[in-house]
Amino acid sequence: MKIALTIAGSDSGAGAGVQADLKTFAACGVYGINVITALTAQNTQGVFGIFPVKPEFISRQLEVLLKDMGCQAVKTGMLFNRQVIEAVAHDIRKHKIGPLVVDPVMVAKGGHSLLQPEAEAALASCLFPLAFLVTPNLDEAKRISGMKTIASLDQMKEAAFKISVLGPRHVLIKGGHLPGSATDLLFDGHKFTVLEAPRINTSNTHGTGCTYSAAITAFLARGEKIDAAVAKAKRYVTGGIKNSLSIGHGHGPLDHFWETTKGESKK
Repeated sequence: MKIALTIAGSDSGAGAGVQADLKTFAACGVYGINVITALTAQNTQGVFGIFPVKPEFISRQLEVLLKDMGCQAVKTGMLFNRQVIEAVAHDIRKHKIGPLVVDPVMVAKGGHSLLQPEAEAALASCLFPLAFLVTPNLDEAKRISGMKTIASLDQMKEAAFKISVLGPRHVLIKGGHLPGSATDLLFDGHKFTVLEAPRINTSNTHGTGCTYSAAITAFLARGEKIDAAVAKAKRYVTGGIKNSLSIGHGHGPLDHFWETTKGESKK
């Protein structure tokens, strides 16, 4: 059994963060292990509190897991502050783990900041050079690239190039907030690959970004090449949105196990 590791914040079960990652790992055929970077008081309506974990304890979690179990791929999600980012980057170099997928989580679905402003530079300088893949959405891509707008495929290409200069081997810009079909762009430093899927009319998209990056991580852990890993993850997350769950009073979660529950009654 292949093992995938997530280093991210908890989500209180609303459908994102470590909870989404572990469900995704299981659904995509790998065994998931996790390191918690922060506890959040969160539901489908928003984030109501964040309690960061001390960097020393994050390092301790990672050390004991890797010593005992190891992993074939790793992803990062919510890292919250500069100290955590620096500690995680140090540990990834120390333990020589990878491939590394960096989901540059900055803002929650409801608009609450999940990354302190002074930490954005650390994310780019410390983690991006170690990353096999970074997966920003459009808002994150704007902040990382310094562009004022990203409203077209050409601008997505420009942003992907600017981000690639910061060191990651591949960049996946998620274009789900653009009009029309759900179009993403993968850049390997030389070639652009466009991935399209039908837009699904639902507000139940909580945890989509976490799930997408986790699925890619799972497929990389299973030995897939980057193009196949991203394409399979795109299919998986699209199915999860199509079969999303109306839970709570805000943005409900996708169904991470839609391939096994499809056709069954969902209550």
